[in-house]
Amino acid sequence: MIENVTFEEIQIGQQASLSRRLTMSDIELFATVSGDINPAHLDEEYAADSQFHKVIGHGMWSGSLISAVLGTLLPGPGTIYIGQDLRFKRPVGLGDVITVTVTAKEKHGEKNIVVFDCVARNQDGKEVVSGLAEVIAPTKKVRRAAHELPQVQVIRHDGHDELLGKTESLPPVPTAVVHPCDESSLKGAVEAAEANLIDPVLIGPASKIRSVAEAHGLDIGRYRIVDVPHSHASAETGVRLARSGECEAVMKGSLHTDELMAEVVRKETGLRTGRRLSHVFVMNVPTYPRTLLITDAAINIYPTLEDKVDIVQNAIDLAKVLGVETPRVAILSAVETVNPKIASTLEAAALCKMADRGQIKGGILDGPLAFDNAISLEAARTKGITSEVAGQADILLVPDLEAGNMLAKQLSFLANSDAAGIVLGARVPIILTSRADNVRTRLASCAVAVLAAAARRRGAAAAAE
Repeated sequence: MIENVTFEEIQIGQQASLSRRLTMSDIELFATVSGDINPAHLDEEYAADSQFHKVIGHGMWSGSLISAVLGTLLPGPGTIYIGQDLRFKRPVGLGDVITVTVTAKEKHGEKNIVVFDCVARNQDGKEVVSGLAEVIAPTKKVRRAAHELPQVQVIRHDGHDELLGKTESLPPVPTAVVHPCDESSLKGAVEAAEANLIDPVLIGPASKIRSVAEAHGLDIGRYRIVDVPHSHASAETGVRLARSGECEAVMKGSLHTDELMAEVVRKETGLRTGRRLSHVFVMNVPTYPRTLLITDAAINIYPTLEDKVDIVQNAIDLAKVLGVETPRVAILSAVETVNPKIASTLEAAALCKMADRGQIKGGILDGPLAFDNAISLEAARTKGITSEVAGQADILLVPDLEAGNMLAKQLSFLANSDAAGIVLGARVPIILTSRADNVRTRLASCAVAVLAAAARRRGAAAAAE
């Protein structure tokens, strides 16, 4: 309940207080609402060189706590704020606990005005803010249920920023950009090149590529163009350059995925290895504490058990490249128990046993697991599941492409997740871009390819030794 103190009830010297710990979410939300994006509040690197050598809260964040006391406690509902002066004496840093106290100092009966002394102190008892507030106090008693506030979710892009940061010390990867003949695909290649992720070789009808660049203001003068007549020739040439070692990655342009992949898997001239090709979505979900890999959602439609061995091994190897020491793999199904009538549960059990026997290496597998207990410790506990994977999965192995594609797109469009995607199992990483991808997704996909290519180079060097 929330209840006010009327003008008549207020006594000189009467006090009310509240305490609040400053978090980064508080700072970000205050900046979002106010528009105050001063880097002293948001940029750790900038703040480290500032007068206070740390990120500090907005001064008016502390001021807003005074407003909260006056509006909810003393005098409370019905109060009209008519004046405030504040003196900011010390910065408020992350983790500081601020206690605001207002004390009734004067009452003026003609207009029901009350003047309050206002003081905000940190956890050490030191004043950070002080001043006077002038309000018109309510004259009618109010007591009612406190209003339930909407839930606020802070959506950050830290995961993808961290991913891009891992590539800063790596050279750009020579990349065959296959048929970039529309704005989306050509712009994606140029943006990745400008971010120092790739060194693009633009493959397609040269006149068309230049025409697209001119129409959309893209500077491609620095990049090599390989002139071929059509999309099929673009795919064939891109794969040939990757096979010869001239390019260390392939990036899809405006041709259809099937046309590119047909050349990639061609037995004599393609990029096949002993592994089956598979796609991995690398997703940073705002409500999940770690990067989540989802496979396969783009290449293998109805993978067999044998296919899934390669699919999960590709994902484990990528997770290690991304810095996960021992990836946890949740093998998804509709249920978390083996059911002979549900093939995916039988395959999950077989995959776990294959991992036990060393046929799948480098990760911890468990399944079948339903989606809820794969990503929620609480759901797993509720169902009595004891597992090293349940509730903390790094990789989700889906039953088939339909399930994976719907899951990945739901996370992107309903959960505001950042996604990146890459095809593994070929001689070089393959970047599959979509016209619906935003800049962050394109760059993150290229960053994953850069890291995968660097790992491949290290592996080749180690084998040569």
